[in-house]
Amino acid sequence: MSLASDKVIVGKIGAPYGVKGWVKINSYTETPAGIFEYLPWFLGEEKEYQIDQWRPHGKSLVAKIVGVDSRDDAERIKNLDININASQLPDLGDEGVYWRELTGMQVVTTQGYDLGVVKEVFNTGANDVIHVKANVGDAFGQKERLLPFVFDEVVQEVDKEAKVIKVDWDPGF
Repeated sequence: MSLASDKVIVGKIGAPYGVKGWVKINSYTETPAGIFEYLPWFLGEEKEYQIDQWRPHGKSLVAKIVGVDSRDDAERIKNLDININASQLPDLGDEGVYWRELTGMQVVTTQGYDLGVVKEVFNTGANDVIHVKANVGDAFGQKERLLPFVFDEVVQEVDKEAKVIKVDWDPGF
């Protein structure tokens, strides 16, 4: 059974910590400890897990998950993604957008040229980047484009309802 699209990965289970079922937690949330604000977690085949307790450990986090009571149990869940229901994420209102919402959106220039569809979004350290898969038969011979996801400079508007991102971008680039 695969995870439904209403699930969002917020972290990953790390190596066992000690012998009583504790595990290291690799958090993808803005503030690492923020991962514990989103419960329950879903690991593996959508099995639901609750957290018994957690604490910082050096620069990382460790947690005791309910039902994971030994080092062997901890080994079994090692490297599993930590998923939550998308409905648990805060509503960003009209101004904000989650990366997951951008995937599949149409990208159109301010002059009306259809650049293609967002394949993925990633961070380069300097800024977020949208990877756009160009339409078949692109007039400029492009198969894909990488555009900086920078509001006002490149991204002019994100219309979540119409699923369109309007950009100020030269289609030949």
